[in-house]
Amino acid sequence: MDDKIKPEKNNQNKKAGITGLIGAVIGAAAVGITMPFVNSEGLLSTASSNSQEQSSEAEMEVKEMTSESVEVSSGVTSAVEQVSDAVVGIFNLQQSGGMEPQGSGSGVIYKKEGDTAYIVTNHHVVQESNEIEVGLANEERVEAEVVGSDPLTDLAVLSIDAEHVDTVAEFGNSKTLSAGEPAIAIGNPLGSNLDGTVTQGIISAVDRSIPVDLNGDEQIDWNADVLQTDAAINPGNSGGALINIKGQVIGINSMKIAQSAVEGIGFATPSNVVIPVLEDLEETGQVARPQLGVTIGSLDQIPSVQWEKTLKLPKDVEEGVFVNSVASGSPAEKAGLQQYDVITAINDENITDGNALRNILYKEVEVGETIKITFYRNGEQQTTELTLGESGETQT
Repeated sequence: MDDKIKPEKNNQNKKAGITGLIGAVIGAAAVGITMPFVNSEGLLSTASSNSQEQSSEAEMEVKEMTSESVEVSSGVTSAVEQVSDAVVGIFNLQQSGGMEPQGSGSGVIYKKEGDTAYIVTNHHVVQESNEIEVGLANEERVEAEVVGSDPLTDLAVLSIDAEHVDTVAEFGNSKTLSAGEPAIAIGNPLGSNLDGTVTQGIISAVDRSIPVDLNGDEQIDWNADVLQTDAAINPGNSGGALINIKGQVIGINSMKIAQSAVEGIGFATPSNVVIPVLEDLEETGQVARPQLGVTIGSLDQIPSVQWEKTLKLPKDVEEGVFVNSVASGSPAEKAGLQQYDVITAINDENITDGNALRNILYKEVEVGETIKITFYRNGEQQTTELTLGESGETQT
């Protein structure tokens, strides 16, 4: 049979993925605010009544309002000042008669090397762009090149001419964070009219794992490791900075839960996840991850009748991933895997679905490593050894 198995569109099997896009900004107290100072005594005082002088008319004296300069500074304002000029707007231009903006987000200038400055943003912000423009803190707009992009972590690296850059953000260590620490988000919510918006909150939780649908098929493809914050995050903040009280970037704002009944739940990719991805993207334009060389589907994506009819599975096998196609010359082909094989374990660790398989490949093993694969073919359990290759965009 040559046709590939297509996922069943069954509402009971749909798992809503959480899409990327977010970023937020944090309201910091302004430095050097000048405000009217109201002298309440002057406003409310009346002319004193002298018992020795009888007056038929009472006079009210109102003192003039004066202006005083109040200096408001804090750790938050200091932190924002350090990094705000390194937070930029990202404008995705696409061909539509002419070059028209199709979306916008935020980015962070994190490196200046020679004649080039590097900016981190979200993959979904620059996806399908024909051109990219960067809006700097001084309101200048410059063209940018996409150095590399990674859909899995929703990160991308852009480059611009270094002559436009004076401020570079510094990364902090996200592994040292604890729930309750201050968190400050900076970005461009709702486009360039609100650029440089700052919002303040806390780290609500560390080491969160959030299900993500990478290809829009309403199936969970991956669990993203994120920081949770209650700092306000709005559309356009995606790719912006989440910083600590020292002004260090501890995360890249990426997603929020957009439901009317939910408030104050936003997510950022931790700096310790971001940094190695940026290094790979700078060097090769992609992230090197192990791959089998197959396209797969989870058993729960297809009608159970096909488990026996097409995949020939025993009735007691209810979890795993089926092989939809095998790339020519791939590690999977060399290991003898075929279309409609059902993988149930890697290195004796159970594979429940595609997310579980990717979790093992991307977190537990390395390119070039030989692994043991347990699978079913025509109702019989078999094993094979496979030496992992390097990842491609459309294969696992």
